[in-house]
Amino acid sequence: MSYYNNLQQYIEVLDREGLLFRVKRPINKDTEMHPLVRWQFRGLGEEQRRAFYFENIHDSKGKRYDIPVLIGGLAGSQRIYALGLNCKEHEVEEIWTRALEKPLEPVLVREGEVQEVIYDGEALVRSGGLYRLPIPISTPGFDNGPYLTAGCWITKDPETGVRNMGVYRGQIKGPLKTGIMWGSLKHCAMHWEKCNQKGIPLDAAVVLGGPPCITYAAVQPVAYGIDEIALAGGLARTPLELVKCKTVDLEVPAHADIVIEGKILSDYLEPDGPFGEAHGYLDPGDLNGVFEVTCITHKKNPVYVSMISQLTPSESSKIKQSAYETLALQHLRQDVGVAALRVALYEDLLNRQVAVIQMKREKPDDTWRALEALLPSRVIHKVIVCVDPDIDPHDAQSLLWAIANRCQPHRDMKIVPNRPLPWNPIRYVADGQSYDVKDSTLLVDATLKAEFPPVALPKREYMQRARELWEELGLPKLTPRPPWYGYSLGLWSEEAEAQAESATAGNHSANASYSSAKGFKVARGAKFMELKEKYLALELEKFRERAKEKKGLEK
Repeated sequence: MSYYNNLQQYIEVLDREGLLFRVKRPINKDTEMHPLVRWQFRGLGEEQRRAFYFENIHDSKGKRYDIPVLIGGLAGSQRIYALGLNCKEHEVEEIWTRALEKPLEPVLVREGEVQEVIYDGEALVRSGGLYRLPIPISTPGFDNGPYLTAGCWITKDPETGVRNMGVYRGQIKGPLKTGIMWGSLKHCAMHWEKCNQKGIPLDAAVVLGGPPCITYAAVQPVAYGIDEIALAGGLARTPLELVKCKTVDLEVPAHADIVIEGKILSDYLEPDGPFGEAHGYLDPGDLNGVFEVTCITHKKNPVYVSMISQLTPSESSKIKQSAYETLALQHLRQDVGVAALRVALYEDLLNRQVAVIQMKREKPDDTWRALEALLPSRVIHKVIVCVDPDIDPHDAQSLLWAIANRCQPHRDMKIVPNRPLPWNPIRYVADGQSYDVKDSTLLVDATLKAEFPPVALPKREYMQRARELWEELGLPKLTPRPPWYGYSLGLWSEEAEAQAESATAGNHSANASYSSAKGFKVARGAKFMELKEKYLALELEKFRERAKEKKGLEK
């Protein structure tokens, strides 16, 4: 099946797959809409999450809206995200890798459905401008107004013409005015600085809706100069069609639902916020840009797209996770040259401040090279951990198991000081007393430095047979957690293996001879723990000698 031509095609697929919940009853966009969807992120497992499609919308003053709203439709879950890429969940990394390696340049067309309805000049003012759109309040009780949360802002470098597309929040400050929030020197903010030096405003267009690949590409922290619209084409496996804007010198996706055109003032800034942020706390407000609307275009029957953000997990965090992990993995493999297998950036409550690298150590310093390689990331990680291939990097309990059993803090942990403050509430209160004005990152090598005994669970074949029996007995559905079977980690002798095979064959009584052959008389006055330690040391030495002999034979 070819990629979705527009958002409506994708919504139909969501519906067909049972991943769309249509809300037909009246819903207040200012007080009810986001809290309703929020419950699935605070009260359901990810596999139960759905996209919400609101069809009967009003605000706190009773005003009604004729444009429906989609929330959770871009990344309510990993399954929804994969559907938005028109692939299976296990294919997401491959799709992203291919798109990053081979983006597809867009093509310019003369007309597009996003310009079926046009409001500019006096018609824009009479229409009510931004007040025509059912823009929700994300954190009722704390946010100071409705915000654009899924708007893809397109600007161009005024010197080179290089295009950028990024998702930035925008406070609705009037029918023809919004804010634009740059948390740091984003590429759009770099364009603003150049316009400021030239004394000209920055042309901008905010894209809402359209094929999901547009937003998927826009939220990713790719290098300056990479065209996110070409990246979106790579994700879609086909070039995107663009049309020229009506009032600014930009091009926008022809099959978007809504486009807001205008100019970002380069000689004026003002604060926006408060607004609930992804680190799980309120941003009290900060100095940001101001956008003045010159035109709004849309399809004849548009859908307004809003994203759940704030406390993670959220749609905003899920939409970033897969691509952020792929970017980090590519960096480790291609730029650092280590055998990284997977990268996990912890989403739930942590907003990617914890990063886990699953890798195979081929050289003694590989783990530390990998750990240090993620320090310059645009995502400021508070903790970075390396684990072995048998540890699932996405499973927090497996991670703690590895740290507790394969790591010695005094030699396998390192604190890197003088780091930038991460995107969390410490940045609001760091005064040098309560919190330092600089932060730090903890690096942890939780990989094996020597061979270990086997994992203490039945071997795979016995657990698989037991699962068949479990299902035959009609017991509750299992969700296997790693590790769910035992396997050798090297410290396992042929003698021990032979005894285990005898036991499962029903000949365990013969194994008593192994024990009695190593028994010995104990003199009076003996110290039990001293005898145990001496015995273990001798057995380990024998095992090491056998391991050396085995390696010699293999060579």
